[in-house]
Amino acid sequence: METYHHVFAADSRSLDQLEDDSVELVVTSPPYPMIEMWDDLFGSLNSDIESHLENSQGQAAFEAMHTELDKVWEELSRVLVDGGIACINIGDATRKVDNSFRVYQNHSRIIDAFEAYGFEPLPEILWRKPVNSGAKFMGSGMIPPNAYVTLEHEYILIFRNGKQRRTFQSESERRYNSAYFWEERNNWFSDVWTDIKGEIQQLEHDELRNRSAAYPFEIPYRLINMYSVYGDTVLDPFWGTGTTSLAAIIAGRNSVGFEIENEFIQVFADRIEKIPAFSKNVVETRLENHREFVQEKHRSGDDLKYEAEHYNFPVTTKQEQPIQFYTVADIDDTDDRYQVSYQPVRES
Repeated sequence: METYHHVFAADSRSLDQLEDDSVELVVTSPPYPMIEMWDDLFGSLNSDIESHLENSQGQAAFEAMHTELDKVWEELSRVLVDGGIACINIGDATRKVDNSFRVYQNHSRIIDAFEAYGFEPLPEILWRKPVNSGAKFMGSGMIPPNAYVTLEHEYILIFRNGKQRRTFQSESERRYNSAYFWEERNNWFSDVWTDIKGEIQQLEHDELRNRSAAYPFEIPYRLINMYSVYGDTVLDPFWGTGTTSLAAIIAGRNSVGFEIENEFIQVFADRIEKIPAFSKNVVETRLENHREFVQEKHRSGDDLKYEAEHYNFPVTTKQEQPIQFYTVADIDDTDDRYQVSYQPVRES
């Protein structure tokens, strides 16, 4: 098996490099409107935004920022296949503008935009981001009534492109090989994720660290396994330091990224040599977690009745029997893409 990974140093408000219906899944975390670290970026995209902020016009700035994001969402409706899924990681913003403190509901505004472009909203996921919890008391502290709740969660908004689910050939081997374990399904498809921790990017330069806000690897890795199959193409229009492409590589999917900061692309290139070992660790962890699940079921007298086809352990359902894992064997870095080859994981 081989996958291919392209990174374009380009503005994702126009995805001209991609043909219609050329990607099966979108996983991304855009810059968050009304979070101060993104003011300069949004101001560079639309000079009116800087003016709105300078004149304490918070709602006008909020809407202008989202208008720029809307251009990306419209492009996604073109490049994503019918029935394809888009997963948008976003947090709401709290901000004081013109001596008035309020919340700016980014997640709600994005839902409205996706619906306007013909997407069907699906149940969303909340994940707790404990790195946000340092400033527990905002406002009047312990004295009522003017304190404010601290935002400690982010949203993963999930949309389907069009009304119909994506279809497959009835005997699609790569789809069945892409199965996840029953116990993973129960955890991943919960609407609240409490087992993922917020992550500070380990970047070489302080300037890049201050301009990055990547989500933890586990988020795109789960979403890619949940909503795509081996050989699909995953798009991240706000690529950043490449966490989505890293997850796609580990999961055996192709990827395409768009990133306007060339420095971030170099950061990813510096991580390439570590990916094969990381791939092995991720797969071994999933296999070991399943073996522990099997042992726990056995101790409780509830032995599983189906046998995996490629591994010496039982599984809960018939759908899990064809499950096949791959690890990265080699990565070839060319001028415009990464080519990744894999080896199947077999029982020793």
